[in-house]
Amino acid sequence: MKLEDLLKAAQDSLDAARKEREAIAASQQAMLDKAQAEGRSALSVDEDAEFSKLSERKKEFDAKTIAERSAKVESIRAEIAADADYVKNSQVRTPGVEKPAYDQVGRVGQEKRTYSPDTDKRGKLFLRDVASAFLGDFEAGDRLRRHRSEELVERGSDFQQRAVGTGAFAGLTVPQYLTDMVAKNPAAMRPLADICNHHDLPADGMSVNISRITTATSAAAQSSENAAVSETNIDDTLLTESVLTVAGQQTMSRQSIDRGTGTEEITLDDLIRRYHSALDSKLINDATTGLTNVSQSVAYTDATPTAAELWPKLLNAQANLEAVMLDQGVGNEYAVMHSRRWAWLQSQVGTSWPFISQPGVPTQAGGVNTGGGYGDGVRGVLPNGTRVIVDNNIGTTLGAGTEDEIYFVNSSELHLWEDPNAPVFIRAEQPSAASLGVLLVVYGYFAYSFRRYTNGHQKIAGTGLIAPTF
Repeated sequence: MKLEDLLKAAQDSLDAARKEREAIAASQQAMLDKAQAEGRSALSVDEDAEFSKLSERKKEFDAKTIAERSAKVESIRAEIAADADYVKNSQVRTPGVEKPAYDQVGRVGQEKRTYSPDTDKRGKLFLRDVASAFLGDFEAGDRLRRHRSEELVERGSDFQQRAVGTGAFAGLTVPQYLTDMVAKNPAAMRPLADICNHHDLPADGMSVNISRITTATSAAAQSSENAAVSETNIDDTLLTESVLTVAGQQTMSRQSIDRGTGTEEITLDDLIRRYHSALDSKLINDATTGLTNVSQSVAYTDATPTAAELWPKLLNAQANLEAVMLDQGVGNEYAVMHSRRWAWLQSQVGTSWPFISQPGVPTQAGGVNTGGGYGDGVRGVLPNGTRVIVDNNIGTTLGAGTEDEIYFVNSSELHLWEDPNAPVFIRAEQPSAASLGVLLVVYGYFAYSFRRYTNGHQKIAGTGLIAPTF
């Protein structure tokens, strides 16, 4: 990775934040336009409260999110400029001053990599140095150590955290260019898990205990002076959630590791991605306690579904959610849906404008698409201000056989406890030593609770959400 790549990632993050802020502003303008169209000179009480809420979100974006991401972009740009100035100045010679010896000159980004596609396209030099180093060739060992230092600089903390199998064997750190072209198997990953209210999993025990207030206190107008005031004794009920385990394993042949190129690292990366996908799927689909089973259902039955017909159901789900959560759910609402459902919504059109507008297109619409990709966070904003998250761990064979579901959730009530060190990696050679096998295991412990409030989450389900056609 180069500083230019880091700058692009930071700029993309800043652009995404700006688009989300623009979506908030668009929601406010839609409220003002509606009032004007209805001949009103002021917003209603509910509209005014929602307008103020959106204003606070814009201030937060301006003061924190956009400001921080802008500062990061400028910092990287300044560093790139400083490096360029250094390289330029290092090439300026003063008359009468001897040029330093080659090994005394500091260089930034000028040295060629120890192993590169230009000099070692198929990794033969790298593999030869690995073999020579084990036979005592000190020069080969020096090249491998220099290569590892280069990898640590270019691949950063992610490499240091993941390269468990190479940490103790510096010479086996495979050059990145030899593995970059591997076509990884796509994974749904963890969009829902990423918006959950995260907690560190307790160090001990196989359950998490939560107190639920099931009988509230009371207050009422006093009937007369010195009359008894309202009193109801508060009471709670214990809610216990189990600690669960997600794990995966792979037995690799010694030959595939010793003679292959990057096979262990690629396999470990795939196991970790399966771990995150399985955890997220568990949160959604788990029997009894998964999101689909604890959510209150809003039925949407329609043989020829359209976005306009779905829209009242979305508002119904939001209304149900707010009726349950009241002051406990302000500002944390998300609509979680499958990517095919979000694409279908964007494909729908009203009488004269698209149902979902596109980035930079100021049209009348029933929502805003922020232009992000899968796993990039918020994908869009519905006209009621609800943010959209796309998660392909949502089932697509539900109900009549081809249905998916849309969930309206309050992220502050999506509680997820995870081991800070998860996932954990085990590399065991002894169990399969007789067959020259190496066992790789990835696992982690977690607990979750989506049921502190009865009907605290909503879902839209029914034949109206059958596999869409485009």
